[in-house]
Amino acid sequence: MVLDQFMDEAMYVLVTVLVALLFTLLQRRIKSRRMCLDVKRLDGKTVLITGGASGIGKETAIALARRGARVYITSHDEEKGEAALREIKKESASMNVRFCILNMANLQSIRNFCKEFLNNEKSLHILINNDGVPAVLDWTDNGFSMCFGVNHLGPFLLTNLLLERLKSCAPSRIVNITSNVHKYQKLDFADLNYNIVPLFSYCRSKLANVYFTQELGRQMERHGVTACAVHPGYVVGDWTSKFSILFRIVMCVITSLFFISCQAAAQTVIYCAVSDDILQHNGGYFSDSKPCKLQPHVQDAGIAKKLWEASEAMVELTSSPREHLASRTR
Repeated sequence: MVLDQFMDEAMYVLVTVLVALLFTLLQRRIKSRRMCLDVKRLDGKTVLITGGASGIGKETAIALARRGARVYITSHDEEKGEAALREIKKESASMNVRFCILNMANLQSIRNFCKEFLNNEKSLHILINNDGVPAVLDWTDNGFSMCFGVNHLGPFLLTNLLLERLKSCAPSRIVNITSNVHKYQKLDFADLNYNIVPLFSYCRSKLANVYFTQELGRQMERHGVTACAVHPGYVVGDWTSKFSILFRIVMCVITSLFFISCQAAAQTVIYCAVSDDILQHNGGYFSDSKPCKLQPHVQDAGIAKKLWEASEAMVELTSSPREHLASRTR
């Protein structure tokens, strides 16, 4: 009887150890598969990373600063941004990092930031639209649903206001952070400002990122600007902090099993910022540091163009970024 109990416990321990070992090996495989192996330097290059004070943005900033780039990070939280700035400088061993205030939920903040950036910085080679919000029901300062406003309209306006500088510094790049959940929804042009089911709103905003990138790639093809959309993976982060304790406990278990670290998630972003392999995929979609095929409904150029035109109207964007900036500051 005692021997049988001992054998059962030994078998339980053995199975537990084997499962833990298998999971550890799987995690290492995933992490190694995500690593950016391109070692290209970025000396003399200027990089702007929105939402660079935490998560994927901060890890990307550290990596690109280590490669010699002059890196600008943004955040709407000054205290958090200054703390991140100190950490990035320390981790990258680079003092060539700057922090700027930018609230992506406020279009005027975006316009003010772009005006100041263009006045103070004469070059821009890599723009990484990383700032975003999770699946939440809220509204921006301009009355847009938080997901659509921050995840799509904000980057759309920011990118357009900086396009002339990117073109003048060509070859240059624009990296838009999206998610593979984009494939679970379709855009409704009768209600782009959809704000009912949080997850659906988030998925639509990520789909808008992909369409925006495709149309941007088509428009910039002859200007030496390469655009790409990146699914970094499902990331372990502090995005659950606003939810209930029970939800956080459940998500803690799930994320520990299936999600990856911000450092691992940043690898595809870094890859798209430095690798010349992406040049032949302008407007493309990337995951695990390689181009990925999109579902047929996500490759509709007509929808991408229609979204671009609708977005121009929603953010009141004129044909000339310079004229637009001037008109807003009179």
